[in-house]
Amino acid sequence: MIPLSSPDTDTPVQDGDEAIEAPPVDERRDALVADLGDALGEGLVEHHVAPGVDVWARVDAGAWVDAAQTLRDRCAMSYFNFLSAIDWQPSPYGRDMDAQVDRESGDAEADAEMGWGLAGGGTRFQLLARVHDPVGHLGITVKADLVDDHPEADSWVPVYPGANWHEREAWEMFGISFRGHPNQVHLYLPSHFEGNPLRKDYPLLARRVKPWPGIVDVELMPGDDGDEDEGDGS
Repeated sequence: MIPLSSPDTDTPVQDGDEAIEAPPVDERRDALVADLGDALGEGLVEHHVAPGVDVWARVDAGAWVDAAQTLRDRCAMSYFNFLSAIDWQPSPYGRDMDAQVDRESGDAEADAEMGWGLAGGGTRFQLLARVHDPVGHLGITVKADLVDDHPEADSWVPVYPGANWHEREAWEMFGISFRGHPNQVHLYLPSHFEGNPLRKDYPLLARRVKPWPGIVDVELMPGDDGDEDEGDGS
């Protein structure tokens, strides 16, 4: 991602004969994290600020709704963007259901251990949401670790009504329950559907019956195969 503006920097600090550049700072995003920390206390687990680019914050699952309320009421984050989840568990099926191009370029050892994105993580399932201050043009991605066996969290709907359908999708695709959701029913799948398709341990049987194409043969458009015949008098 390319920042829209250059980050602010402090004046270089002199150390003997060498000038040491101070690390870049982002006062607005640092202040946003400070507000979250002031409101949540230990509920703010970890954060990551990329100066001039973006900010990520991981909060305790018990502080999930408090984080939403703080961001809306104290930090002017009135615009709800999305809510979803990630299953960080490596697929128990390895890479045999990936596209051929992925299997050829993938690192087999990379699938052996669980890893997380910016602001870290500690569990298989992680909830994440994105909100913005549309006036100040500032956004933040919030994350929360969920219990692996029965992942659940309080609903954001009372704070951000737009989270309704997003939470329904996360419920049916990842099996994450949202306490206090007004209508936790299927959004895409039939009511009798079993399993959660976006969990890494959900077998995509269609890929076993018919290999995922990945690289496909591209058919020429009508007329494209006649270029070589131009000028032959036919």
